[in-house]
Amino acid sequence: MNVKWVLIFAWLFWPAMTLAQGFAGLGTGSQGFATPQRGYEFTFPTDHGPHPDFRIEWWYVTANLKDREGTDYGIQWTLFRTALAASDGQGWSTPQVWMGHAAVTTPDAHFVAERLARGGIGQAGAVADPYEVWIDDWEMSGRFDAPKLTASGPQFSYDLNLKAQGPIVEHGENGYSVKSGAGQASYYYSQPFYNVQGHLDLPQGKVAVAGQAWLDREWSSQPLAADQTGWDWVTLSFDDGTKLMGFQLRGTKVYTSATWITPDGRAEPMPQGALRLQPLGAEHVQGHDVPIRWSVDLPTKGVSVQIDALNPQAWMATSVPYWEGPVKITGSHGGVGYLEMTGYDQ
Repeated sequence: MNVKWVLIFAWLFWPAMTLAQGFAGLGTGSQGFATPQRGYEFTFPTDHGPHPDFRIEWWYVTANLKDREGTDYGIQWTLFRTALAASDGQGWSTPQVWMGHAAVTTPDAHFVAERLARGGIGQAGAVADPYEVWIDDWEMSGRFDAPKLTASGPQFSYDLNLKAQGPIVEHGENGYSVKSGAGQASYYYSQPFYNVQGHLDLPQGKVAVAGQAWLDREWSSQPLAADQTGWDWVTLSFDDGTKLMGFQLRGTKVYTSATWITPDGRAEPMPQGALRLQPLGAEHVQGHDVPIRWSVDLPTKGVSVQIDALNPQAWMATSVPYWEGPVKITGSHGGVGYLEMTGYDQ
C-alpha cells in the first residue's frame, strides 16, 4: 500500500490512538469493554499476547546500557494497542489501531521515532506463541524469555538480544494494579530481569552495548480516574540486586503505588502512600517546565535516593508528547533506572 495513504489513514484515527499513551483520555468511559477484576490469574504464554476485549494495552521495554568505554545509554521500545470500539472485525474493519514509539538517549542527544498502523492488515500486531510483537519492521520476537528487539528512526537504530535472568513479577494484588481511590485498575506484570547484549547505530557509528532491560505489560479499559491528568513513574534497579517499580498519579489527590522486588524475584506490593516522590528540580524542555530530578523515598525498605536524568532533554516529541529517559540513582542505594512523566505538555 502507498505509504502516503497509510499515513493519512493513521492520522484520521489519531484522536483515538492518543488514548494509548495513557493520560488525557484514560479517565473516559469503558462502556462495552472488559474491565479488570480482582482474582484474575495470568496464563502464560497467552497473556503475552493481545487482549482485544480491553480498550488499551501496551508492551513497554526500557534498558540502561553502557558501551565498552563506560558511556551510558538508554533505549525505549513501546507498542500500544487501542480499540476504537467494543466490537469484532477483520481486515480493514477491525477496530484495533496501533502506535509504536522508539528512542535512544545518550548523555548529549535524544533520538525519537513513531509509527502508526491499523490492525487487521498485518502491519502491526502481537502473537503470544511463538512470541512476536511488531509494527512495520520494529520487532520484539523469538521467545518471551529471550527476545530479539529491533527498531529504527531517521538518526538511529538498534539490534538487541535480551535474556531473562529472573521470574516474571506481578504488581498490585497478584497483577491487579489499582490506580485511584475510586478503584480504577489495570492488569500489570513485568519482566525486570533481562540482560542485554547488542549494538546501537548512531550518527557517530555503530556502538556495542550491554546492560539490563525491564519490560512492562499492562492492559485495561479505564485505568485513570476522571480528574487524573498524568503520572510520574519509575523503575529502579539498585546495585544490591533489589528493584523498585513505583508511580504517582496526579489529580485532585495524589495516588501512589509501588512494588518492592528482591534479587530472586519475590514481589511485595506497597500500600497507597508508602512511596514518596518529590520533584527537586525542573528544566525547560521543548517549551515546558519538566521536573528531571526527584527524591524517591520508601521508608519501610530504607530507601532514600535521588534520581537524576542522564539527559534532561529526553522529550518524546510524538503524537502525544511526554518525557522518558534513563536516570542515575544516588543516596541510600546506587544504581540506574528509568523515569517517565506524562501530562507536563500543558
